[in-house]
Amino acid sequence: MSQKILDAITPIFREVFDDPSLIVTKDLSANDVKNWDSLNHITLIVELETLTGLSFSTDELVKLKDVGGFVQLLADKGYRG
Repeated sequence: MSQKILDAITPIFREVFDDPSLIVTKDLSANDVKNWDSLNHITLIVELETLTGLSFSTDELVKLKDVGGFVQLLADKGYRG
């Protein structure tokens, strides 16, 4: 399931960070991506909400440390990719 979610969200990460070759893994974090600043972080969240039809609370978002956290949050909210 998590690979299916990763596959579904990878195009969003590549578009938001303007890197078509970006390899999105569960361990990927803001520290690993040159263009992952606060504005792109917000854009990423909005794009993920649009893709999935889900909404994320501030409490949920501040706990995220890496892409694996996003994947787990999406799975916990019922998104299957």
